[in-house]
Amino acid sequence: MNGKVVGFIGLGIMGKPMAISLVRAGYEVYGYDLVKEAIEDLKNAGDEGCGSIREVAERSRTIITMLPNSPHVRQAVLGEGGIAQYAAPGTLIVDMSSIAPAASKEIASALSPKGIRMIDAPVSGGEPKAIDGTLAIMVGGAEEDFLEARPLFEVLGASAVHIGAIGSGNTCKLANQVIVVLNIAALSEGLMLAKKAGADPARVFDAIKGGLAGSTAMNAKAPMMLSGDFKPGFRIDLHIKDLMNALDTGYQTGTPLPLSAQVMQMFQTLHQDGFG
Repeated sequence: MNGKVVGFIGLGIMGKPMAISLVRAGYEVYGYDLVKEAIEDLKNAGDEGCGSIREVAERSRTIITMLPNSPHVRQAVLGEGGIAQYAAPGTLIVDMSSIAPAASKEIASALSPKGIRMIDAPVSGGEPKAIDGTLAIMVGGAEEDFLEARPLFEVLGASAVHIGAIGSGNTCKLANQVIVVLNIAALSEGLMLAKKAGADPARVFDAIKGGLAGSTAMNAKAPMMLSGDFKPGFRIDLHIKDLMNALDTGYQTGTPLPLSAQVMQMFQTLHQDGFG
């Protein structure tokens, strides 16, 4: 071992390029995924593929998880054959999945008696930024654990901000997702109004993008809308997952989210029409 060893569980659209970035940065990566082809892809890139979570946990003292949602993380960490069953005391789990903040707190609390640490570090930027290592990383957990993981974040992201205690990273990610989806919904509604009222939506975009309405979301999505390019970047089914976590967190904390609820109904309609 070269002293830079990390386990990586979840080699999907985001996880695989992230794991490959760590290999290119000189890390010895022990990767696992339920999809065997993903493990083979990782081996071809120079990583060490593993046949089980147990193998990852026994070989690594820092383990990144990048999984779809709360139940998947809970199972991989606390379930039968999970990380908690085999990891040594002192192991640091860096959960980079986007899950419910309450789930992060619950999992970390269950790990504490075993001497296993956990931080939540969800990301923003999608597959392109996972490939080029420029993700925005939002971190919750103990500051000393954040500092320990920061060299990994410097490989994977353009920025990594410590938000606060465990769960804060995922709270930040939910706020990010709410702001992004409401921006996209407002943008599409505004451009459609311009089109139906007889104004050139491309010139409307040029006129307003430098003003208060301007945003990163507008700059990224307006050209696609204007050209009719509706190829999915971040899929609606994943937006539904994130908004469900946001709405659940809103209910738990007594936070009204009426605009998020409205966009959720739009997404549910699209899902039912086969556009998830």
